[in-house]
Amino acid sequence: MVTGTASPVEVLEKYRTIAVVGASKNPEKEAYTVPRYLKDHGYRIIPVNPTATEVMGETAYHSLLEMPEEVGRTVDVVEVFRPSDELPQVALQVAEMKKRYGRPFVFWAQQGLESEEAKGILERNGIQYVMDACMRAVHQIHVKKTV
Repeated sequence: MVTGTASPVEVLEKYRTIAVVGASKNPEKEAYTVPRYLKDHGYRIIPVNPTATEVMGETAYHSLLEMPEEVGRTVDVVEVFRPSDELPQVALQVAEMKKRYGRPFVFWAQQGLESEEAKGILERNGIQYVMDACMRAVHQIHVKKTV
């Protein structure tokens, strides 16, 4: 697999299961409305939130590495709604998931989030990434028309 920046449109066209790190229980927050939009458009959402047991009717996990193996093996994309300074920590968890399960295929940092350190971790582990892009906006502009 080619490492580095993945095409946001191709990611949303190709992959259907998204683990959302920082998924919120608060319907006022983007970390709720974006995954909700994706769920409403046929994506499987797996919330990751250490303070929740359930988000949007889906079982929430405390961290990526605390997911049961049968769940971890299904994750195509990890979408992150955490501050940029937390991206390297999440990238390390994604790298560990890839070692365990051969997945996920893509790390996606939501709009406004970017980290050179996280990019380096992902590149060293052969994981494609998208940074500073909104999944909902990409889907609304590019994918919805073609699906």
